Amino acid sequence: GSLPPDTGSPFPDTRSPNARSQDARFQDAKSPDARSPDAGPLLPDAGPPLSAERPLRADARRNRLKVLEAAREAFAAEGIAVPLDDIARRAGVGAGTVYRHFPTKEALFEAVVADQLQLLVGDAREALRADDAGAAFFGFLATVIADARMKKDLAEALAVTGTGLQAATRQHGQELRAVLGELLARAQQRGAVRDGIDEFDVHAIVMAALTAEQHRADPRPGRLAAMICDGLRPPSG
Repeated sequence: GSLPPDTGSPFPDTRSPNARSQDARFQDAKSPDARSPDAGPLLPDAGPPLSAERPLRADARRNRLKVLEAAREAFAAEGIAVPLDDIARRAGVGAGTVYRHFPTKEALFEAVVADQLQLLVGDAREALRADDAGAAFFGFLATVIADARMKKDLAEALAVTGTGLQAATRQHGQELRAVLGELLARAQQRGAVRDGIDEFDVHAIVMAALTAEQHRADPRPGRLAAMICDGLRPPSG
């Protein structure tokens, strides 16, 4: 699996009626043979996207990169609720171009999620090379929480379940959990983190800290997160 599961759909429809209407109009703009985004599960398993089936032409590769970059910006600002026509407009491409590469908004969101997880894995591996295991562990947690506070897509990536995700995305989640476990074990060996804590506990605490930061307009960002993460430290005295 990827990150620890929670209940319910990983992609709740929190859009306003107007946003849902915009998506419906966007669907009408796609080519006749394109998959309906309402057909089947959120992340269909009817085969890999076009880009995985055969090499893309240079112009198609450029368009795909434009769509991904626009999606990163849009999802970071608004999360999964952003209408796909907004992403197409940001990318400077037509609706059909987006659908040729990503048949559903969820498929596009997953591509962005996969990138976010890969970046987190890279950051965690870098932290493993630090001399101070405790500082590296808590520094990594602080960075993740700070980034997720600013990027809604990262916050949602941390909260998604493994259900329905593509194998490559699940693999990134497994890698992140494994490296986080290594960071945690090193910090515990140095006495920086209390015993009896595992990576699932750490994930839950990160989500709690992120929720606290998002729901409290604190003039000192990170203060609540630091207080919550301090619960991982050994008791003093």
